[in-house]
Amino acid sequence: MGSLLTRGHPAAVAAVQRQIRRGRAPHALLLTGPDGCGKTTLALDLAAGLLCLAEDPAARPCRTCAACHKVAHGNHPDLHRVAPEGAGGQIRLGQVQALISDLALMPMEARVRVCIIEDAQRLNPDAQNALLKVLEEPVGETTMILAADDAAQLLPTVLSRTARLRLGPVAPAVIADFLVERGLADEARARVVAAAAGGRPGLAVRLAADPESTLVRGRIARQLLDLLHADRRTRLAAASDLIATGVALDAQLEARDSSAGPGTGQGDGEDAAAASGKPSRVRGAGSARCANGPATRSRATPLASGRLLPAERRRAVLRVLDAWRDVGRDLAVALGGARHAVRQLDLLEDLDAAAAGLDRLALLRFLDRLDDMVAAVESYASPELSLDALLLAWPHPARAA
Repeated sequence: MGSLLTRGHPAAVAAVQRQIRRGRAPHALLLTGPDGCGKTTLALDLAAGLLCLAEDPAARPCRTCAACHKVAHGNHPDLHRVAPEGAGGQIRLGQVQALISDLALMPMEARVRVCIIEDAQRLNPDAQNALLKVLEEPVGETTMILAADDAAQLLPTVLSRTARLRLGPVAPAVIADFLVERGLADEARARVVAAAAGGRPGLAVRLAADPESTLVRGRIARQLLDLLHADRRTRLAAASDLIATGVALDAQLEARDSSAGPGTGQGDGEDAAAASGKPSRVRGAGSARCANGPATRSRATPLASGRLLPAERRRAVLRVLDAWRDVGRDLAVALGGARHAVRQLDLLEDLDAAAAGLDRLALLRFLDRLDDMVAAVESYASPELSLDALLLAWPHPARAA
């Protein structure tokens, strides 16, 4: 059996292996699941298998042929990757139009072309409508793989034209074993990091590789727990500090992703990227036009005045909201009496103290609102106003029913 890098998704891996053995995949395949769960890794596994030169289909991807090496290094001419770019972090009409032009050409080396659209939930409406042309009228032998955190943000007309595979959270034991196997953490730390990652191998790899980021997330968590007992003025005043901490966390995690560099065949760089679910995005011959630049998430730098650019503010707030989700989840678990299921074990005492007098139903309603707000911030909402609204809505023990 070919060597797939995806871990912890047996049903999805089995489906992809069947497609590789047949030598063909659905014209359009939608992979959905939480951010960092391994969607892009699975997409690259499928791409490598379809483009692999091994004679035996069961041995694909072999990871040793020229095609497999090109996929690993991101320079296979028949593999196209599209990712969000620009201040708004969207996939725009021009990117899809360039992709359509590329796919109209004959494959250069393989018998098929493969396109991976990362963070497909970031396709704006114009881009999605343009994509329908390719989905409705396939050009030649083309496999298009869309990886989306949330399929609800895709148009029904797009969803109806794709086959789907759902990826869920990965078991903490699987993540911990991987971290130990790759030397990213010892057994004790691997268990802690795997639990804190909430089933997301990508987050686990980043936290294990940069212990400081774990401390920063913990600082956000403790500040949020303290704010449960704060008044409105204190909560609103804390917003700027939370954003600043989110900027620091984003810088650390992004620096970790950038330092990984391109995949290196069978080396550690590729393995770490593969586990993360967010492999290093390198611009190869097949992605130059469709990405209109490097296939990486744009990374803005602060203005000389010290003010943050819009993309930085959005990323920083999303980092805070991601940590908030984990805090809220653990707080709800602690309130339900299942302290053994808390992911952030170092916060147990803080969670117990914060839970005193808190209404669990009010907390669950807040978590639903938090999920909605994350989607809004990713799409259009003001990060600062969204953060302020959530700070005011954060349940207050004194007001518990």
